[in-house]
This record gives sequence, structure tokens and C-alpha cells, in this order.
Amino acid sequence: MTTTANLDDIYYQALLEKDSSYEGTFIVGVKTTGIFCRPTCRARKPKRDNVEFFNNAKEALQKGYRSCKVCKPMEQYGTTPANIKTILDELSADPSLKLRDYDLVKRGIDPAWLRRWFIRNHGMTFHAYQRMYRINTAFKKIKGGDKITDAAFSSGFESLSGFTDSFKSVFGISPRNSKENKVIDLCRIESPLGTMFACATEEGLCLLEFSDRKMLETSFKSLARQLNATILQGDNPHFDLLRQQLEEYFSGRRNEFSVPLHMPGSAFQQQVWKSLQQIPFGQTRSYSQQAQQLQKPGAVRAVANANGMNRISILVPCHRIIGSDGSLTGYGGGVWRKKWLLDLEKRIATAGSESISIF
Repeated sequence: MTTTANLDDIYYQALLEKDSSYEGTFIVGVKTTGIFCRPTCRARKPKRDNVEFFNNAKEALQKGYRSCKVCKPMEQYGTTPANIKTILDELSADPSLKLRDYDLVKRGIDPAWLRRWFIRNHGMTFHAYQRMYRINTAFKKIKGGDKITDAAFSSGFESLSGFTDSFKSVFGISPRNSKENKVIDLCRIESPLGTMFACATEEGLCLLEFSDRKMLETSFKSLARQLNATILQGDNPHFDLLRQQLEEYFSGRRNEFSVPLHMPGSAFQQQVWKSLQQIPFGQTRSYSQQAQQLQKPGAVRAVANANGMNRISILVPCHRIIGSDGSLTGYGGGVWRKKWLLDLEKRIATAGSESISIF
């Protein structure tokens, strides 16, 4: 099993490399200066013997450390800047809204800075994000029975030909031939363990993965193929409930989820994923125990493979599966995240109804 010492070594390496994927995971206290920092601090790196690690800023403060003036660890990392959040809220309220560089400058926003932020956080430019959002909105209107012309113009397109060209570039077919197509909505969610991507259909959440997972692109492609759908940036009612319940989970106020799930897969995969959701909060199971629960004791490898195909992290808790010897086995989000989640759940289960702050 991964020990605390080993995890500290992992954290120290992340500190040396200024690894942003560890933001929100730990705080480092520098014994020689009495300062605590976030993992990506630009200050000169201390020696391994001169640091200790904490789960959050509160623990560092209680130990007598002061906040670093360089990396400002008291400010939550990765959250959407207020001016960008305002724009996203406006787009959500009125998808036909089109903000050009001139409009951004009038708001005091540097278009080049906004472009970089969207590429880094959404994988596309701001203007591409706006186009995708409009296409998603128009598509849903067409599926809801609106005429193609009405859907195009009410979603902010200035010409029917422009809308048709944009629609074809995304879906590969014209709007008139899109009745059998579906859209999977995509959004970005910040968590204490890093950025996550969520996907949802009308039926429910169908993906929740950390943005740095190596198999993420493969998961997107297989999900789109299984549902015969196109993944686009867009709003979905399930996202609001997901954000709320994840916040409650990470703050120690929730140990089960009620977000509807939409999990395409074989009958066997469905059984395995359901068994994951039946593992009690704060507890773990081995692959062998999971196979026995499914009354398939000889299918340990098949059960492990099905666990690996789970696309919904945390809510379908494959992180609660460990090796038969108690070791932490592989986890798509990284073994260090797996240990973090198990430690959190153990603390919550031990504390009972008491709230645990990890920020």
C-alpha cells in the first residue's frame, strides 16, 4: 500500500516540477521560512528535509505557517475568473449573443488573454466556443420541433447558409438530415483534485473524468460512437446538480449521489458498475470480492477490465477497488488521486456527521 512517506515523495516531485495537475491536492510548508505555498509556486524550491505537506491551507495555518506572497495559496486555484464567468452566464442566458474582439476590449478584456484562457481550459478559442454553443442551441431547437430557419436565426446565425456550413462541419450532415443525431453536452468542472470534464445527455450524466487522464480522448470517442452523438460545449440540467453534489462531497457533507446516470455498456459492464455503487462509503473491496459479489468468482480479470471501462469517476466509485493484498491498484485518474479520495472518505466516515473542510 502507498505509505504517507511515499505520497510525500510524489508531492515533492510535483513541487519541483511545478505540476499544475496537483493544484488543490496539497499545500507545502517550508520549515526554514515558515511560509506555505501551492504546488506551482515560482519561488526557489526548498530541500526535501525542509518541507512538510498539508491537505489544505487551514492545516498549514494551524501549524503556524504564513501564506506565500508569490503564489497566494489562500486563493482558490483554477476557478473561472469573474469577468469570464459573467460572459459565460450571459451566453447561457442568450446563446445568440456574439462578442467580438471589439466588445471584449470595451469590457476591459484582452482578446489574446481570453483566447489563451479558453484554449488552456476548453481546448478551443473563445470565438470557437461561442460558435459551438450556438450550434448546440440550434440543434436542440430543431430536435424540439423548431423550423431550421427559426432555429438558426434565433441562435445568432446571420444567414441560413452560414448555419448550414457550420452545422455540417460539426455533425457531418445537413440540419435537415439530423433527426437521428444526438448531442452530448460537455462542461468543465473544477475540483480539489484538478479540472474535470463532464458529459451529459437528457437521460443523465455519462462521463466524469479528470482532464489529464491519458484515455480521455478515447473515452470521448467511444461514448460518442455508442450513443451516435456529437460532443459539444453546452448547458445541461444535470450539470447544476452535479456541481452541487460534488461540492458537498468534497466538503464532507455528502456520501452518496442522486445525479441521474446514463451509462451505455454491455449487460456485464452494467452489472459491474452497479456493484461499484454498492460498495459502502468509506470502505474498499478487492477485484476478487467484487467478482464473488457478482457470483462470478472466476471472472476477476473480466471484472477488472469492466471497472477500467467506467467513465464516471467518484459517482461510480472504482477508486474503492484495491488489490487483494491491500495495495492501491491502478486508477485512471492516478494512484495519488485514488489515495486522496480514499483518505477523504475514511475521514468523513470516521467523523460521522461532522463537516470536514478540505479548502
